[in-house]
Amino acid sequence: VQLQASGGGLVQAGGSLRLSCAASGLTFSSYSMGWFRQAPGKEREFVTAMRWSGGSTYYADSVKGRFTISRDNAKNTVYLQMNGLKPEDTAVYYCAAGRPISSTVRVAQSYAYWGQGTLVTVSS
Repeated sequence: VQLQASGGGLVQAGGSLRLSCAASGLTFSSYSMGWFRQAPGKEREFVTAMRWSGGSTYYADSVKGRFTISRDNAKNTVYLQMNGLKPEDTAVYYCAAGRPISSTVRVAQSYAYWGQGTLVTVSS
């Protein structure tokens, strides 16, 4: 299984970025997909997730209303549209695939597969 994240970069506060995560080696449509992030000196934290069916989405309070997760099962790809970026959004962003139940969708240990991460830097 491989998850390849891309789309990170340097952006000014208030700007936008779209991250992509291309999956291979798994039946993508049967996996829930999540995005987590880790800022320097901090623990990895949940950002957003979408259940395998695409019917349910979950967001951290810190990104709700600014970030949007979506998936294209035909392309085996999950996206993270990030608008209104803030300096505190600076982190390495990781995509993950797993089969969490609804109560554990925000828990990193619920995801079996992880991408390599892509760095997002937001300047003030």
